[in-house]
Amino acid sequence: MLARVYTCAVVGLDGVVVEVEVDYTQGFPGMTVVGLPDAAVQESRERVQAAVRNAGVPFPRKRLVVNLAPASVRKEGPSYDLPIALGVLIYTGMLPPGAAEEMLVVGELSLDGTVRHARGVLPMAATARQAGFKRIVVPAVDAAEAALIPDVEVIPVNSLAQLYNHLTGRQPIPPQPRPETAYVPPVPPTDFREIKGQEHVKRALEVAAAGGHNVLMIGPPGAGKTLLARALPGVLPEMSIDEALDVTRIYSVADQLPPETPLLRSRPFRSPHHTISHAGLVGGGNWPHPGEISLAHRGVLFLDELPEFGMRVLEVLRQPLEDKIVTISRAQGSLTFPASFQLVAAMNPCPCGYLGDPSGRCHCTAEQVVRYRGRISGPLLDRIAMHVEVPRIDVTRLGAPWPNGTSPRAESSAAARSRACAARDLQLARAGKSNSELGPAEIERDCALDDAGRRLMQQALTRLALSARAYHRILKVARTIADLAGGGPITANHLGEAVSYRRLDRGSA
Repeated sequence: MLARVYTCAVVGLDGVVVEVEVDYTQGFPGMTVVGLPDAAVQESRERVQAAVRNAGVPFPRKRLVVNLAPASVRKEGPSYDLPIALGVLIYTGMLPPGAAEEMLVVGELSLDGTVRHARGVLPMAATARQAGFKRIVVPAVDAAEAALIPDVEVIPVNSLAQLYNHLTGRQPIPPQPRPETAYVPPVPPTDFREIKGQEHVKRALEVAAAGGHNVLMIGPPGAGKTLLARALPGVLPEMSIDEALDVTRIYSVADQLPPETPLLRSRPFRSPHHTISHAGLVGGGNWPHPGEISLAHRGVLFLDELPEFGMRVLEVLRQPLEDKIVTISRAQGSLTFPASFQLVAAMNPCPCGYLGDPSGRCHCTAEQVVRYRGRISGPLLDRIAMHVEVPRIDVTRLGAPWPNGTSPRAESSAAARSRACAARDLQLARAGKSNSELGPAEIERDCALDDAGRRLMQQALTRLALSARAYHRILKVARTIADLAGGGPITANHLGEAVSYRRLDRGSA
């Protein structure tokens, strides 16, 4: 008797319903799996046979054929073990033919029948709802993640024997309740209050957080660039529930969801090493998986020592920075991953790092400085809205006590975040998006300049040899600075501050 059970494959970030068919054919006892399975799926033959026997059910002494349809979709990973085993139980008559109706089944099996964690449960549960399934069976460790999707009953199972008893009615498993999704403000790893000095850099990061702008920090070693970058997530507005689900789906597919954290509510902060390959950064593999820029979706991608990254690695950032997506093409087809991240980069002013230092420690030649900075292409610099200088801090200030333990100007990240959120609310009410995402027509509408502003921009265009893209970047940053000041029109002061954040433009003096 042909048995049918439904499961799900993950292609990119989306799920595809897979029909598991179990039947027999002529030949020696065993099992054959067809339907474009990878090596992990092929190995399910041994795991399923041992798990069925250890669940107290005799495995049929026949040649079984397991077909995973549609055959045009590649099947990878061990999450097909549980639906295959369930199909075997239905085929042998241990379960009635309709036992798995209106049900999606996912899970890896141990040899003793224990159900293990499966990757990508969240998009699978979303696919179950879209396909009209009333319930989904998942490993108990992943049940809270699947329960984030409404209108689908989630059945958490710890073992094949437990699922068998549930389907026979001996010991029903209660459905998994929906997890709590209330927002709890995260504790930032670094708070602005803990950073002495660098007030103008904190101001620049507040502007960047308010408008979603990309930032490049230039300064000598030990000036605090990494510390400042790690404080930025504490200034960014909180994620909405839809954004949180979007980020959680990516981490679920990448199998990087933290244990006992079904929903990510804090914005991601990714800091890959400069030895990363371009495939590790944008995603790749024989069957592509999300890279660092997708794992930074809705959050921050921090690239420390920017010129040390490979030229090819940096250039692949250009398209995602503009389009907010990355498309990876393979012979089997193309996959698109989201990549709406905020880039924060850091670099030294020269190879030794001490160019312009009052101590005179730098001995780099002009040619060495030009070659070092030339590792970052002009088109990539154009896509970074703000170039901020981070000077060396006076070390005597680090040991000096502040009145009452804090500096009068050392505001907390929460205070900066409150202003950034208010400015972001103005932008959403005006254009439905952050200022960094404004298009040419929206820039013309929302970033109008008065006569003084136009004269200042004309001087900047002449002195800095700005490209059209850099010109628009300055207008968008100026619009954000005006929003932080209450949302009025852009003035020459707002524009002057925005221009001051373009120190590394090609052609600058």
